[in-house]
Amino acid sequence: MGASSVTQQTQPVQRAQGVAQGVAQGGVQGGGQEPPGRAAAPGAAPPVPCAPGTVRLWPRSFADRLTAPLPGLRAFARFAREAALRPRPEGLADIPLLPYEPGPLPRVDSRTVAVTWAGHASWVVRVGGLTVLTDPVWSRRILGTPARVTPVGVAWSALPRVDAVVISHNHYDHLDAPTLRRLPRDTPVFVPAGLGRWFTRRRFTRVVELDWWEGAELDGTRFDFVPAHHWSKRGLRDTCRSLWGGWMLTDADGQRVYFAGDTGYGHWFARIGERYPGIDLALLPIGAYEPRWWLRDVHCDPEEAVRAAIDVGARRMAPMHWGTFLLSAEPVLEPLGRVRAAWRGAGLDPADLWDLPVGGSRVLGG
Repeated sequence: MGASSVTQQTQPVQRAQGVAQGVAQGGVQGGGQEPPGRAAAPGAAPPVPCAPGTVRLWPRSFADRLTAPLPGLRAFARFAREAALRPRPEGLADIPLLPYEPGPLPRVDSRTVAVTWAGHASWVVRVGGLTVLTDPVWSRRILGTPARVTPVGVAWSALPRVDAVVISHNHYDHLDAPTLRRLPRDTPVFVPAGLGRWFTRRRFTRVVELDWWEGAELDGTRFDFVPAHHWSKRGLRDTCRSLWGGWMLTDADGQRVYFAGDTGYGHWFARIGERYPGIDLALLPIGAYEPRWWLRDVHCDPEEAVRAAIDVGARRMAPMHWGTFLLSAEPVLEPLGRVRAAWRGAGLDPADLWDLPVGGSRVLGG
C-alpha cells in the first residue's frame, strides 16, 4: 500500500481534516460514543485519530442491537425435527443450471465503479481507484455446510492488488480465515466493533474497527459502517460479542455502492437511505430464507430484498447470497426467479436489476 493512509471519523460524512500514517484507529471512545442510530452533530469535526494499533473499548455484548430475539431451544428442536437445513432432492436438481460465467475483470480508472460477483457475499468492488473485497470467501468449504455448489467466480491469481477488505460480521460464510491468510498483513481491513482482535491476533496491522454510523477514509474513498438486521456468533460462547452490519462505499465523486452484508428486512433500510442519498448500486442478499419461521428475522427473501432496494433509494440492485452454499431449504434456483418477478412487480426497470452470474461483472455507466 505504500504511503496510502486511513483516517477514521464519525458521521456526518465529510472529508478528513487530518491524515494519520498507516491505520488510524480511534474515533469516539467509550462513554463519549453517540448512541446507536444517532449521528454526530452536524458540522462536528472528526475526532483526532489514535495511533495505529489502538484497540478500542467496546461493550461485552451487542445483544441490545438485535431487532428480534434469537431462537430458543424449542425453535432449535423444531428445526431439527423438520430437517429444514437443506433443499429437498427436487430442489437440488437445478444445481447444474446455476449461472456461472467467469470472465476477466473490467478495466477501470480512478473514476470508474465496477463490481464482480465472486459468489455468495464476496464481491470485487472497484471504486475510487481501489480494489475492495467484501466478505471474501475463496474456500471450497466452510464450517458446517457442504462444499460450494458453484466455483469461485474470480481466481485468486487473477485479482489485482487488494487495497482493502470489508467484513460484515463473523459468521463462517462471511469471515473465512483460510482466505484472509492469503492477504498481506498490512492490507487495510474494515471490521465491525468487537471484531478487531480477531484480526490483530492474526497479525493484521491496519485494522479499522467501527460502530454503526461511523466511517473512515482510505485514499479519498469513504467507508461507512451501517446497521443490519442480523446477529453474530462464531464459537460456543461469543454470541453477539461483535457487531454486524453493512458497508457504504463512497468515492471522491460521490458515487456510492451499498454492501448490505447479511440481513433480514426491517426499518434500518429506510434510515440508511435517509443518511446516504443517491446510492448508485445496492448489493443485497436474496437467498438462505427458508423456512421463513426460522430465518425471517435475519435473512431477506427476494421480495424483501427488492423492498430494501427501494427503501434505501438505490438506483440499481445486484443480488447476492444465493447459488453458492447450501444454507437453507429453498430450491437452489428459486431466489433468482423470485427476485426477477418482484422487480417487475414493483414496476422497476429490468436493466437496473444486475442479476449477475457468479463471475459476472458490471460497470456503472458501462
